[in-house]
Amino acid sequence: MKQGLGTQLRHLIELLDGAVEAAYVEADLPEYRPRFTPVMRVLSTRQQVTIGEIAEVAGITQPAATQTVALMHKKGLLLIEPGPQDGRQRIVSLSEKGSALLPRVQACWRATRMAADSLDAELDMPLSQCLAQAIEVLGQRPFGERIRSARADSQKGDYV
Repeated sequence: MKQGLGTQLRHLIELLDGAVEAAYVEADLPEYRPRFTPVMRVLSTRQQVTIGEIAEVAGITQPAATQTVALMHKKGLLLIEPGPQDGRQRIVSLSEKGSALLPRVQACWRATRMAADSLDAELDMPLSQCLAQAIEVLGQRPFGERIRSARADSQKGDYV
């Protein structure tokens, strides 16, 4: 039986994220999670940012950024302060612990990038290129819209 797209994507993420998480453990970074990377990448280039800026620059949703920042704060990697003009706004920066981890995390990122490049080299179409294209196409016509269209077509008998 052919696996569906969602099943294939989940399996691919398990294969990739599992290996990346294991690499962090092997690098003696057992508390670091792959989901921290978008936040750490933003904070590696900017000293202080809002959660909204993290989401925008990292290309993740604001709820995902909020949850990740909260988890990283709980682990002592980040400092969170109220905004100077608006107390509801949160200003995020690396803590001493987060700053100390950054060079080791960046070394893991370089190794992961090299591994991803080697994977891309072995594929007919580089995975990174395929994913970028899929994201771009879905930005033009979201998957939900495609599902609704397919459902309508199948109800008309146009889809066999």
